[in-house]
Amino acid sequence: MQGFSHVPSVGILSTYVPTVCGLATFSAALADGLTAKGVDVSIVRIADGTASAAGGVVGELVNGSASSVAAASEWLNLSDVAVIQHEYGIYGGTDGDEVVEIMGALRVPSIVVLHTVLKDPASHQRSVLEAVVARAGRAVVMSASARTLLCAGYGIDPSKVTVIPHGAALPADIVPAPPGRPTILTWGLLGPGKGVERVIDAMAALADLPGPPRYLIAGRTHPKVLATEGEAYRNGLIAHAQRLGVADSVSFDPAYRTPQELTALLRGAAVVVLPYDSRDQVTSGVLIDSVANGRPVIATAFPHAVEVLGSGAGTVVGHDDPRALVEALRQLLTDPRTADAMASAASHLAPATAWPVVADAYVELARHLVAERLAAP
Repeated sequence: MQGFSHVPSVGILSTYVPTVCGLATFSAALADGLTAKGVDVSIVRIADGTASAAGGVVGELVNGSASSVAAASEWLNLSDVAVIQHEYGIYGGTDGDEVVEIMGALRVPSIVVLHTVLKDPASHQRSVLEAVVARAGRAVVMSASARTLLCAGYGIDPSKVTVIPHGAALPADIVPAPPGRPTILTWGLLGPGKGVERVIDAMAALADLPGPPRYLIAGRTHPKVLATEGEAYRNGLIAHAQRLGVADSVSFDPAYRTPQELTALLRGAAVVVLPYDSRDQVTSGVLIDSVANGRPVIATAFPHAVEVLGSGAGTVVGHDDPRALVEALRQLLTDPRTADAMASAASHLAPATAWPVVADAYVELARHLVAERLAAP
């Protein structure tokens, strides 16, 4: 490797535990996966007002602080490669543009992981993403649809864009849904845009099924939603179920779950429904975790779902087609062969998403970037 034979050390810039968000969960799992491969991992955590006792945290980025922005770059420069998690809402400045300054001060090669690629970004959002990719050695997206959108819609170098799937913790075995009353499951942080009302509407049409299903909405309210709107969305959903007369079949569980508890939750579901409002979502960790656990998935037609479920691991329905949602649910709940076929398709997809496989891909990309740096004149 051009005189570089050891495993490169990695510094990760991201939200991080105990912050409650998908990005923090992703980064913690990636850090664990890299550590298991012998990588020395350090974390520069985006501060959220709570302290972190997690191992490997070397410093915190305080958004809006010029000295903290400069310090973040220096902490990352202590590793061989910096891995920057990018989402518009986590960094300071307009559209999170402080991250551009952090990356501009890096003296080590960097990988930027793009969790959101907007189809119709505002002008400044576009310029921020283009600047981030320009400063990175490589940009990682987690779906082919994200790569297509990024390369077609932004002024970036396509040769810098790599697809590495979102990771998942694979269970030791795939088990069928338990007998008895079937559970329809939607899980993840709750807030406007999750589209849960679509499934509540569908519950009334499924009441005639023998052994009518129950609908479980699992997950706490997103902290940012909670801070600005409280539990208005959750309370509105509860009231909506009461108005439709399906409150007895709809339940909410706001518990936070460990990965092991999440596996148990998924094993208890007959079907996972992702009824999101978004028509642009190119990355969904909830989708990948559900497929990895062998659960049939019904989702609205956001890009990542169209890409993954097109293999037969689930069903995609139109955002504005409530009848299609009802019929998809009815088929899965009454035809075991359909559910079994989807579980089988999922089992073929799952191995590529295992965290050890994903971690290997990041290690190889880091090695490549360090070798490029050493070979440069």
